[in-house]
Amino acid sequence: MTSGIGHIFILSAPSGAGKTTLGRTLRETFPFIRYSVSHTTRSPRQGERDGVDYFFISKRNFEEGIRLNHWAEWALVHGHYYGTSAAYLNQTLEDGHDVLLDIDIQGTRQLLDRYPDSITIFVMPPNLKVLRKRLETRGTDSPEVIEKRLAAAEEEINQKHIYRYIVINDSLPEATAELCDIIRHHTSSSRKANTESSP
Repeated sequence: MTSGIGHIFILSAPSGAGKTTLGRTLRETFPFIRYSVSHTTRSPRQGERDGVDYFFISKRNFEEGIRLNHWAEWALVHGHYYGTSAAYLNQTLEDGHDVLLDIDIQGTRQLLDRYPDSITIFVMPPNLKVLRKRLETRGTDSPEVIEKRLAAAEEEINQKHIYRYIVINDSLPEATAELCDIIRHHTSSSRKANTESSP
């Protein structure tokens, strides 16, 4: 399966590397790119909204989706399921829109099997010491969870070679600029003009 007219942009990063902030900036900078809202079985964090940050669903419903092949990709991460709706992704691409996905390495491997032309971007911290400080400052996880996230981050960083682009988020403005350059490089001027002129 190919991505047809639309491009798929995949953004991945270890927890705490700044992917959420960078992804939000990309969506604001490139409003013509559709954002694929993932489904998850984890509880919402403070400030997260259903249907905006994630679709929050039950474990039972998610596993039913696995059985019915509703997910273009899915993964079990830190005890919670995450997945991308195959119907939404296929319809968006068929309509000729570019789409941005915020998914992990497991999901990226699955998506690349279906859409090998996807533009894959891996965001990483300058080092694990910085990542630890960011996770601690975030204040949402226990020390035990932080250790698990750091171990997972090290494993994810070791697989960064599967991505076309690596962006080191040491300085947020610089990382943002680098990401925007990647998007501009792969998005045609004609599509931007046509989409931005649409009502």
